[in-house]
Amino acid sequence: MAQQPPPALAHVWRQSQKTDSARGVTYNRFTLTGKFTGEAPRDVPNRPALVVDCAPDRRSPKGRFAAGELLVGVPLKIDYVEPAEIHGTSYFPKVKVKYRLNDAKEEQVNWGPGSDKPVTSALLTKEMLKKIIRARTVQITANDEHGSPVVMQFDMPDAKPVVEACNMDNSKK
Repeated sequence: MAQQPPPALAHVWRQSQKTDSARGVTYNRFTLTGKFTGEAPRDVPNRPALVVDCAPDRRSPKGRFAAGELLVGVPLKIDYVEPAEIHGTSYFPKVKVKYRLNDAKEEQVNWGPGSDKPVTSALLTKEMLKKIIRARTVQITANDEHGSPVVMQFDMPDAKPVVEACNMDNSKK
């Protein structure tokens, strides 16, 4: 989890280098901390965070989007969702999320659960991340394991370092 940053660093994408020792790859990680709004969850030492990993790309001098994740810090409710096309009796684990960009209408989507146990994070797709980084403010609500809403807000700074490092064409609105 992202620790409480000093106030001056609260609204910037912080960049760090991470190494995947299993694959021998070093990649860039960008972290943006947010805040809990409304009633904050108890016993959560860290603020919510958006994390984006950009991996090296052999075909380009720029990197590529590797992963995006919302770190909440409390166990999240997992729903099992029926896939669009059924081949047997498979259901996929999902975290139901509501999000609002700027002052737009709230939308509901299903994000994949993070790999941590218990699940305290949700996975972001590249397309979802593109939407989020174009906004000025982002409000995200997910339910904790008891079904209580956990509301988070992110004030979005300039995302140019993330866009360049992940080679994400962000020109389309």
